[in-house]
Amino acid sequence: MNAFKTLFAQLMAFIPFTSFVLIVDRYGGNAGVRRMTCAEQFRVMVFAQLTWRESLREIEVTLGANATKLYAMGLRHSVHCSTLADANETRN
Repeated sequence: MNAFKTLFAQLMAFIPFTSFVLIVDRYGGNAGVRRMTCAEQFRVMVFAQLTWRESLREIEVTLGANATKLYAMGLRHSVHCSTLADANETRN
């Protein structure tokens, strides 16, 4: 069994999430959110940028193919196209 972090998790370790959480709290980014928090949306969009995904459907399919590794990437749930579209529409 592999006990190491995924490459994506190692890259995300460089981001200061304590500052990220303070900024989200200051501007109320997670207000009224039930499913996808700002941190999860950020992780999904960074993953999409790093893997050159251009559409929400491509992002959903790629993350669905790696469903067993989502928790190791910092995502609590599987990513659906409609949830990601709603999150991108309501947040800057």
